[in-house]
Amino acid sequence: MKKLLTVWLAAAALSFSVASPGVFAQETPAAPATEATETMAAPMDVAPAAALAAEVAPAEEAAPVVEQTVDKGDITWMMIATILVIFMTIPGLALFYGGLVRAKNMLSVLMQVMSVFCLIVVLWSIYGYSLTFGGGDNPFVGNFSKLFLSGVTPDSLSATFTEGVMIPEFIFIAFQSTFAAITCALIVGAFAERIKFSAVLLFCAIWFTFSYIPIAHMVWDAAGFIFADGAIDFAGGTVVHINAAVAGLVGAYMIGKRVGYGKEAMTPHSLTLTMVGASMLWVGWFGFNAGSNLEANGGTTLAFINTLLATAAATLSWAGAEALLKGKASMLGAASGAVGGLVAITPACGTIGPMGALILGLMAGPICLWGVTGLKKMMGADDALDVFGVHGVGGILGALMVGVLSAPSLGGTMGDDFVIASQLAVQAKGVIITIVWSGIVAAVTFKLVDLIVGLRVTEDAEREGLDITSHGETAYSK
Repeated sequence: MKKLLTVWLAAAALSFSVASPGVFAQETPAAPATEATETMAAPMDVAPAAALAAEVAPAEEAAPVVEQTVDKGDITWMMIATILVIFMTIPGLALFYGGLVRAKNMLSVLMQVMSVFCLIVVLWSIYGYSLTFGGGDNPFVGNFSKLFLSGVTPDSLSATFTEGVMIPEFIFIAFQSTFAAITCALIVGAFAERIKFSAVLLFCAIWFTFSYIPIAHMVWDAAGFIFADGAIDFAGGTVVHINAAVAGLVGAYMIGKRVGYGKEAMTPHSLTLTMVGASMLWVGWFGFNAGSNLEANGGTTLAFINTLLATAAATLSWAGAEALLKGKASMLGAASGAVGGLVAITPACGTIGPMGALILGLMAGPICLWGVTGLKKMMGADDALDVFGVHGVGGILGALMVGVLSAPSLGGTMGDDFVIASQLAVQAKGVIITIVWSGIVAAVTFKLVDLIVGLRVTEDAEREGLDITSHGETAYSK
């Protein structure tokens, strides 16, 4: 009798929970009526407590349904971040590069950066976004499901790093378009002052299609080959900087050295503009790095402060190393050091701690200084604006050091199962794949462009300056 009373009370409690779902609605979804009927009709020859436990357990273990939410603060931040990346490209990168060339080529560099940016933004909307983030399970490229942004509406949502937190897909598309655009714009610094304008545009269109898109998909898409390995690249150390730097270096070799290189002075015509451009890059880079968190939360602030600290440390360490080696610290060195720090922190800004950012910045200054001096001499290429020395060397440094400084014992944000040695191997693999892929695509593309439109202006046009010979105007009135 006592046993039957216990069973009856348990069954009554279960029936009450089914009949009154509001009582437990915040913790577990209501069990379907059919399940309640099966529970009540459990055979009497089965132990009652076991039968009840078997039926109740699934209801207790069922994962709660995560409601998708869109926060106006996240939307606002992502629009600001996108604007900041546009600002860091035009005018930031354009002025940084423009000040470094001779006065007769100032406008040509501004025109190349601005035109490339616009070209890639357009191509991104037509097919770039679809082939990068369009879906599917191909580890190397997406698909054509969102060709011409097909199916994307103001109500379409894109996921963030927090489950259930979404942002409008349009702003994700816009944000990612600026990454693709600045990557291609970075390349032009390597072969500045001697390439045809038509060759720049044609090269960037082809290289974007066959190098940027696959690398971005492999690194940032959930189905990507490098992503599946567990590589960390928060904001584009491989996708943006190494990718662009390798393409630029290949171009410097294939296009050849500038007329008079090594014999004539080719000093920057305006370090004032270079400093202004570097400062704009630094400001815009907060959108580049902190915006890559896709939300406005604590993770965003970590990327923000890391971007600040690493850049400041790299500026000081470059200037200090330069003073020790040459006896004087230069404005060009300080500006270059700032960019080197920005490049190095890019892949690591979301997973290392602030003190790790300081360490990385202090390393980036002298290592990138070596990249534009010792390494450049060893390679023998006329990388006009030191794209590989800063973006290539800095990008490789950051991509590798994220495998060390992300460790929780060193202030990083990764879990306790993080193993430095294995993560370093994964990071190195991603770096090698990027170098090889970008290099091969760039070499083939430059050769193809040379056959179609030719790569280089004539010697007379180069001596007169590309401002006049390519665009019919000058930066400064005489």
